[in-house]
Amino acid sequence: MDARNPDLGHILQRHGLAAPGEAMHWVPLAGGVSSEIWRVDLPGRSLCVKRALPKLKVGVDWEAPVSRNAYEWAWLRFAAENQPQAVPCPLAHDPAAGLFVMSFLAPEMHPVWKEQLLRGLVEPSFAAEVATLLARLHGASAHRADLAASFDTLPNFHALRLQPYLLVTAGRHPDIADRLQALALRTSSTRLALVHGDVSPKNILRGPQGPVLLDAECAWYGDPAFDIAFCLNHLLLKCLVQPARADALFDSFAAFVAAYFDNARFEPRHLLEARAASLLPALFLARVDGQSPVEYLEARPQQQALVRRVARPLIVDAPERLAEIAESWRLAIARTNLT
Repeated sequence: MDARNPDLGHILQRHGLAAPGEAMHWVPLAGGVSSEIWRVDLPGRSLCVKRALPKLKVGVDWEAPVSRNAYEWAWLRFAAENQPQAVPCPLAHDPAAGLFVMSFLAPEMHPVWKEQLLRGLVEPSFAAEVATLLARLHGASAHRADLAASFDTLPNFHALRLQPYLLVTAGRHPDIADRLQALALRTSSTRLALVHGDVSPKNILRGPQGPVLLDAECAWYGDPAFDIAFCLNHLLLKCLVQPARADALFDSFAAFVAAYFDNARFEPRHLLEARAASLLPALFLARVDGQSPVEYLEARPQQQALVRRVARPLIVDAPERLAEIAESWRLAIARTNLT
């Protein structure tokens, strides 16, 4: 089967999304490493088809269960019921083929947040919108036994998040391995709300009605602190590639934190924030020494060293407030020539 012209038209027909004999053009989309994604152009409309890969398209041997496609579909349906403006419209799921179909969102109307941040377009108000959306989704799912049973997906989350981020990093920093392993254990044993698992600017579009979340392959009923820390981590790291916009990035960090906790009412703030604050420096370190380093720091050893210098002490002695981590990073980069 040609990846550019997959023999999947019969699936669209089976689900009533295409008529027999109707012309269709399959266009592979770039950007993902864990799935095959196509835009399917039909007369007068376009659809998006996503199918999980058993092995991620990265430089190391990284396998993950393809069952994550079904859980991403389930997360998409949950989000569409609660915040329909914030996700593509789910159209059909075909478990036998291991794929689902959703609406296609035109890129000219839905730019990727990561691309904007890397170009220096930093707007704290949008970070606040992302946080508000995330808090509402977490809140809608918190303390729900039905969702805990439906998203009992720890093996997936371990393979895609805990192992490559926390445990691989622990293996490369043996002197603090016990702290990182303890974070992985605590995260895996916390079951509070439905976690997206990949709240990264690369998976967030700026749509006409606000942020749109994509790629919930890691969906898991667990600790929402992971989503908070995962997203905030990227705002801190972008200071290294956009030093002239560092102040705006720190403002975005603060706006995200404020908006999230203004809307999150399912757990006392001090408990949830403390867990997020302990995860954040660990994820910070993981993006240079874990299995999935950020690509824009791969050829920047001095900046990688700066991340290690800031992250390691914060892992050993984690603060309870997220603002303290941002301030530690602000002071560190102020003393460093990043240009």
